[in-house]
Amino acid sequence: MKYRGLIGALALAGLVLSGPSLPAQNPGLTITIIYDNYAADPACGADWGFSCLIEGTGKTILFDTGTKEDLFLKNAAALKVDLGRVDLAVLSHFHGDHLGGFDAVLRERPGLPFYVPDDKSEPAVRLSERWAKAGARLVPVSKPLRPGDGLVLPGTMGEAIREQLLVLDTSRGLVIIAGCAHPGIAGMVEKAKEVTGRPVEAVIGGFHLLQTGDQDLARILARFKEMGVAGVGATHCTGDKAIALFREAYKDKFIELGAGRVLTFEK
Repeated sequence: MKYRGLIGALALAGLVLSGPSLPAQNPGLTITIIYDNYAADPACGADWGFSCLIEGTGKTILFDTGTKEDLFLKNAAALKVDLGRVDLAVLSHFHGDHLGGFDAVLRERPGLPFYVPDDKSEPAVRLSERWAKAGARLVPVSKPLRPGDGLVLPGTMGEAIREQLLVLDTSRGLVIIAGCAHPGIAGMVEKAKEVTGRPVEAVIGGFHLLQTGDQDLARILARFKEMGVAGVGATHCTGDKAIALFREAYKDKFIELGAGRVLTFEK
């Protein structure tokens, strides 16, 4: 099997980074980045949006589906992701750069349990009705839920934009996955810690810091350190400047993402 991705060793305990075609020696929990602003694998296209697939919890979980259905499907095929084997899906929030591929997923997997934020806005209601007609078993999330072993949805946050995290509760602590973190990434991570009472092994995904000033960025970085966040993989709407600051602050514990990247954590 030809190895196409970039591989590097990270000093973050419990984390192995590999390209999509390289089998992990100890599979554990794997997170495959399907859609991202950046590409880690030349077989994958890059575009504004985010999506990842989580395996190893006993369920195969799809988190978000990027912006463009055709690119989502192209990247999924390049990464040998079988959408028909997805056991449940989670939507971070009802924005187009996170939901573009869900119609295609439902064509492959009718009856899919689909956890969405409790959002009463007109666009969210309209999309939810469409997906329900396509066969999705929608579960609106407001309060904390545990949809499976080692899986936590800490609850939907925010007012103008309703959003939720997906949290993997591993032996080393929480692996927190964010779509865009519109309600504030630091506050959302703090909520996950409060709900679970567990330390944070890693926070990955979009942090919505593209327009954030230097003082606020410094404050958020300091808050991450205060909360004991061990590793960070910032991407998508985080913005290049903020990503660079997180990379410098976390050094060898910064987790590079991009479409095609595969992360492996201990269970």
